[in-house]
Amino acid sequence: MPTLPSCPQCGLENTYIDGALWTCPDCGHEWTADPVTEQAMVVRDSNGNLLAAGDTVVVIKDLKVKGSSIPLKQGTVIRNIRLVEDDPLHIEGHSEKIKGLVLKTEFLRKA
Repeated sequence: MPTLPSCPQCGLENTYIDGALWTCPDCGHEWTADPVTEQAMVVRDSNGNLLAAGDTVVVIKDLKVKGSSIPLKQGTVIRNIRLVEDDPLHIEGHSEKIKGLVLKTEFLRKA
C-alpha cells in the first residue's frame, strides 16, 4: 500500500484521493496529485511553528557545542537562519560568539 502524503496546509496525515485531487478532511484543503512536482520541505520549531530561511529563533535549552568550549545558553538569539537542504530537523545559523552552527529544531522556538 503506498504511503499517503500529509496535507501541505495543516500537516495532518489524514488524507485521501478524490479523483485527480488529494483531499484533507480535517482542513478541507485540496491539491493536485502530481507525482512529478516535488513537495516543499516543512521545517517546524519545538512549538510546531513553521520556520523559513531568514527567520530569527531562540534557543530553549543550554546546549554543548562540539569543537567549542563555550556553551550555547538558553535564550540565545540566532538571526537569519538557513534551512538545511533535505533535512527538516536541522537549521544553520550564527550566534554572536559561535559561527557556523547546525542546530536541531527541537531545541529552538521562533522569535
